[in-house]
Amino acid sequence: MTEKLVDIHTELTTTAGHLRNVDLNLLTVFDAVMQLQNITRASQMLGMSQPAVSNAVSRLKVMFNDDLFVRSGRGIQPTTRARQLFGPIRQALQTVMNELPGAGFEPKTSMRQFNIAICSPLDIRLTANILNALETTSSFVSVKFQTLISENIEHQLRYQDIEFVIGYRSFDGADFCQQEMFTDELVLVAAQNHPRISPEMADEKYLNEQHAVVMLGNHYSFSLPYYDSPAVQSLIAYQGTDLNSVMSIVSRTQMVALVPRWLAQIHAGILNLNIIPVPWMNNQLPCYLTWHESSSKDRGNMWMKSLLEQWDTL
Repeated sequence: MTEKLVDIHTELTTTAGHLRNVDLNLLTVFDAVMQLQNITRASQMLGMSQPAVSNAVSRLKVMFNDDLFVRSGRGIQPTTRARQLFGPIRQALQTVMNELPGAGFEPKTSMRQFNIAICSPLDIRLTANILNALETTSSFVSVKFQTLISENIEHQLRYQDIEFVIGYRSFDGADFCQQEMFTDELVLVAAQNHPRISPEMADEKYLNEQHAVVMLGNHYSFSLPYYDSPAVQSLIAYQGTDLNSVMSIVSRTQMVALVPRWLAQIHAGILNLNIIPVPWMNNQLPCYLTWHESSSKDRGNMWMKSLLEQWDTL
């Protein structure tokens, strides 16, 4: 027992000795440079001179025995090692900041703006409810939504350009956190006067029709998972920018489209559409709320996440 205590004491003494030799202020510089990937902008954000930030970056390189950043155009790019360090360092800084006096998040007084990427058609279902909920829970907090989700979304999440993504895609990276919000049921819609489509239609008839889809070139296309083979893609006659335009075209042609049931029910009466079940395919489409692990300890993000989790009562 005595030997074990001696070993623990030695380990703690060694660790403390290492920390005393480290300027922890350098970590705030690392965090800023990682987010902005530009020395000049990082110095402005930190209220430091550009030479001071450059000097801090040089010391960081020695501390971690890695270049950390390499020049790229007018900015800089983080190395693989820097990307590995960013999440843990940001979480550690956030944990410390959360405990400082006056550093907590108070939704009644905070003027923070959250950036949320939300794919179509989920923006139709959720955006207004989220904004209305903010009206009752906060006086000054705001949300900026974007529905155009690019292949750069992982980078945006990682560096806090976007705090949350609401969409049908599941993120694979180990540094992303996500939870399922709900599951949409897909149905087929067609014009009520379509000569070949009825609620009793079989799958072979579905495959004989021309289809309208959300543009497959969009990385976050709602339609992409269901038209991933050349044979099925050959059925596509129209690619729209969103499901509203898709359903409008379907209502005035002999094309068909796959849409969530709730969206079909909103537009069926207005556009004179038939809603047809599709039991022959996997018609369950989960919706995910995704954020980066580095923001998990951020009290503001935790508050916004709890609000978004209440989507069904908003």
